Amino acid sequence: MKALLHVLAMVVAAGEATAQGAPQDDQCVRERAAMVETIRAYARSAGSGLGPQGLPERVLEAMAQTKRHLFIPERSCAIAYADSPVPIGLGQTISQPYIVALMTALAEVAPDHVVLEVGTGSGYQAAILAQLARKVCTIEIIPQLAETATKTLRDLAYDNVSVRLGDGYVGWPECGPFDAIIVTAALGHAPPALIEQLNVGGRLVMPVGAGYTTQQLTVVEKIAPGKTTTRAVALVRFVPFTRSQN
Repeated sequence: MKALLHVLAMVVAAGEATAQGAPQDDQCVRERAAMVETIRAYARSAGSGLGPQGLPERVLEAMAQTKRHLFIPERSCAIAYADSPVPIGLGQTISQPYIVALMTALAEVAPDHVVLEVGTGSGYQAAILAQLARKVCTIEIIPQLAETATKTLRDLAYDNVSVRLGDGYVGWPECGPFDAIIVTAALGHAPPALIEQLNVGGRLVMPVGAGYTTQQLTVVEKIAPGKTTTRAVALVRFVPFTRSQN
């Protein structure tokens, strides 16, 4: 395991030197590599919903290349690369890395896909998706978070991500239709507008239930116009979905 972490850390460090700027502190590289291996091992455990194969390697590679510490207020590697959610202010959090990886894997994002994220938050999930999809459209209802995420994503050269300030319940039809949709806040049902904007064969992944309680991480697959299937995957705990007051 130590040898594997060392090799992964070297790969991450080499990627940072070219793709996203100057090399990071060795501690960040090591802790990010360790985080990825923790996620890999946990995903293979019973109840992940992914089967014995666990997470796709391309999802893990995206996690390994993404500097999570730049998406949290503290900019701390020790905090960022623990497998736990982190508060980002205004009553919001950046999700646990394993949950980010799981939702991304369940969405089955392909390189030619256009993906919608509802609930930009810090921009971390969008950064993961940007490495896997052709285009990412992400909606945030809190102005301060939308502004910060836009700047972070721009500074890190995620040029295929568009951030919109608005109510994610109504989606973003001008940016779609979408091959996958990820919702990062809890609601009692899948918003009809999001189902409408989802391509046939596409997947919507979201926590279903009341906010601040235990919810069901759910995959909704659109199998034909007006027809979907629904599968509950795991128990999760997300902040509540926020609607516009206008």
